[in-house]
Amino acid sequence: MRRSPQSQRWIWVAVTGYRATYQEEGESARERERARESFEKSKEESYVAADMDLRSELLKSIWYGFTALDVEKSGKVSKSQLKVLSHNLCTVLAIPHDPVALEEHFRDDDDGPVSSQGYMPYLNKYILDKVEDGCFVKEQVDELCWTLTAKKNYKPEKDNKNNLPGKDAFRLWCLFNFLSEDKYPLVMVPDEVEYLLKKMCMAMSVELNCVELEDFISQDAVQQNGFTVWSFLEMMNSGKLTRGINQEITSMAIEEVYREIVGDVLKEGYLWKKGQLRRNWKERWFTLRPSILSYYTTEERKDCQGNIPLDKNCFVDVLPDRDGKRCMFCLKTLSKTYEMSASDTKQRQEWTAAIQTAIRLHSEGKTSLHKDLKLKRREQREQRERRRLAKEEELQRLRALQEEKERKLAELELLKEAQRQAQALLEHDELRRRKQHEEMQAALEVQLREAEESRASMQAEMVLKEEEAARQRKRIKELEAMQESLEEALQQEIKARQDEEVFRYAQTGLLTEEEEKMKALMALQEEQEEYILKTQREKQELRQEMENKSRALEEAQRQLEEVRANRYRVDQDVVAAQRKLRQASTNVKHWNVQMNRLMRPIGPGGMSPYTQSTPTPSHLLLHASSGNHTHLGLPFLWRAS
Repeated sequence: MRRSPQSQRWIWVAVTGYRATYQEEGESARERERARESFEKSKEESYVAADMDLRSELLKSIWYGFTALDVEKSGKVSKSQLKVLSHNLCTVLAIPHDPVALEEHFRDDDDGPVSSQGYMPYLNKYILDKVEDGCFVKEQVDELCWTLTAKKNYKPEKDNKNNLPGKDAFRLWCLFNFLSEDKYPLVMVPDEVEYLLKKMCMAMSVELNCVELEDFISQDAVQQNGFTVWSFLEMMNSGKLTRGINQEITSMAIEEVYREIVGDVLKEGYLWKKGQLRRNWKERWFTLRPSILSYYTTEERKDCQGNIPLDKNCFVDVLPDRDGKRCMFCLKTLSKTYEMSASDTKQRQEWTAAIQTAIRLHSEGKTSLHKDLKLKRREQREQRERRRLAKEEELQRLRALQEEKERKLAELELLKEAQRQAQALLEHDELRRRKQHEEMQAALEVQLREAEESRASMQAEMVLKEEEAARQRKRIKELEAMQESLEEALQQEIKARQDEEVFRYAQTGLLTEEEEKMKALMALQEEQEEYILKTQREKQELRQEMENKSRALEEAQRQLEEVRANRYRVDQDVVAAQRKLRQASTNVKHWNVQMNRLMRPIGPGGMSPYTQSTPTPSHLLLHASSGNHTHLGLPFLWRAS
């Protein structure tokens, strides 16, 4: 898109001020050049962003106009309707219209209606690329597209007293397009709907009925897909959100919000302004936008008295009361200083803050405050969504860790239970051994009491018992060593399970990476299949075109053969005519000879026998000369003397 002369003029002023500032500071030429290049680069980036925003806003309105022409909801529109739509768009966008361009663009497409994807290249090349910012009225484009789409889609109930007037519905449609997401079909998320309704309620000085709004948002269609413009208008026409509010107040609030958001009006109101020449004070209606401060005679804004351009060189300063005026402030530009007076201190503070905001937006290369706010709200929603997803992932990870911990605790309980069972078995064996030892000791005492006389034999038995006791003690030590080895094995198994868990996490990461690579491979495969299908279609079209040309060539050859045959027949006829002509010429020469013989004069010696016997010819004679045949009349008859 090309920039308007007015925007180029303000760019020149900004660049001139920029150069003058650096010359006063006395910096080197190299630093000035680097700063200038940086400024030009940021300026171009800001204009590219502004052009993209303008194209995006235009496409939203044009999308409604295109879908309104799609009566059968097939996604395609006839070429005749697209011609009318393109002509009207060129008219409202103030660009020349080429009526032949659409036919030439779709000359090779004979399939009938055109889809939105097929119309987009023509729209970008012949219409949107020629649009100049500032040379047309965006509201006229919106009115054209609203007129097309409202006839088809906007059908309020006839008996409903809460129906919005057509102008209010159009402004709400424009607000919806401004706040909707840059995805088609266009929808608006519930947060943006709530933001818009709060702005309207703030303009009406009422509280938003959140209960009715939540009831409407809780519907399944709204939760899944968001608000469409028609469901939004249906909600506004229901009157539940504006219950008990006068229709005129609602219209004024809609107009105020429309001018603020869509019209980029940062602030409006009456201020006293001091003249530049006569130095008298007059009350004017001021309208502040990000790049300009305009003032009018009245709030109807019909008679513009002047415009004050805003750039990074402008600044606002508070002035003391004088000349019978209070709450004064001034706006200083490179060339002039404008003195103004507000009604009270609050208004002065609001106006100075708003003008500083406009200067900041212009210095940052931003053309709209609410576009910047919309982007910030979108980033906040995305951050909330990312935090929510991260929180869900963290909860899932904690659940997995909790489940893993519970599983390990269960395994540990099983190990403890096994250890308790082993301890119980050891205690049982120890009791059994003690019982056996007691029984053996009792038996020994009985034997000692019964056989004191056989002490020698008893001593031998005691030695055997001591050996048995030694073996038992050795067995006990072996069991204790076995218990220690079992505990070491238990610790090793726990460590092995921990290592296995670490390996399992690593394996999960590898599987995730492999899945991402597989997705990328599938995406490449789909692109390759699409390219193959496209190539096959192009081959089929080329083959069909070659067949058509072959048939045309065969038809031309057949016609050429017919022409050659006709020419041959004509040549034969010419040869036969020439032969007949030569034969006729020969006959004429023969008759001329005979005639000359008959016309020879008769001498006075009498009549020749031939003359006497041959009658005098009374008809015309033929005479051949140079291949041409003429009829000659006899001048006289020869008579016999």
